[in-house]
Amino acid sequence: MTYDEQIRRAAEAILDSGSVAVLTGAGISTESGIPDFRSPGTGLWEKMDPMEALSARVLFNNPRKFYHTGFKILTSMGNAEPNRAHFVLADMEKEGLIDAVITQNIDNLHQKAGSKNILEVHGDTRTGYCLKCGVKVEIGEMAEKVEQGEIPPVCDACGGVLRPSVILFGDMLPPCFDKAWGYAADCDLLLVVGSSLNVGPVNNLAAVCKRLIIINIGDTPFDSRAELIIRGKAGQVMDDLYKAIERIR
Repeated sequence: MTYDEQIRRAAEAILDSGSVAVLTGAGISTESGIPDFRSPGTGLWEKMDPMEALSARVLFNNPRKFYHTGFKILTSMGNAEPNRAHFVLADMEKEGLIDAVITQNIDNLHQKAGSKNILEVHGDTRTGYCLKCGVKVEIGEMAEKVEQGEIPPVCDACGGVLRPSVILFGDMLPPCFDKAWGYAADCDLLLVVGSSLNVGPVNNLAAVCKRLIIINIGDTPFDSRAELIIRGKAGQVMDDLYKAIERIR
């Protein structure tokens, strides 16, 4: 099947589906200049141990190490801008073509692009919260405290310890994961964009959906379950897919 035929079939599948959910991963944001974690030769985990940089164990037991390594990774994403793939998904939501964006990303690019119903199953880098009183703070406020040598940063309201809202290794997934599971299980079609589907338990969303289409550069463990696999960069594929939908409609 040619690339154009794959795009046409994907467009038809979306238009024929009563409900469509989208699962996005790091591959949708690499075109915005955010490196992924696992790609051989370029992934962040080639340069550091994730369990030492972004784990709850290090956050609590060695906060100085966490704020000198992992926290810098989290705050480095703030200036990134959405690419064509993010904007297409926002437009598709506005037009009622998709119901929700479930994202493994913590870069806030779906929000910047205009998507509304976003389930951030790995948390976000916009905020932090107090472990004692639960108050939410802007991540910039935490960064200022860290820059001033306040490690760990503490809550102005109660003196409790602040932490970022990102889901770290060793954390429980947020409540929105249950909602994401419901979307994946109940929708007519799950469209995976830019995810290697190697990270559990979120990758299991691809196991519970009725129909599955995967858009990704590399292979995934769920390729055999997908009715259609489109290899390519997310920005180009999503742009072509959106144009095909417009032609068919």
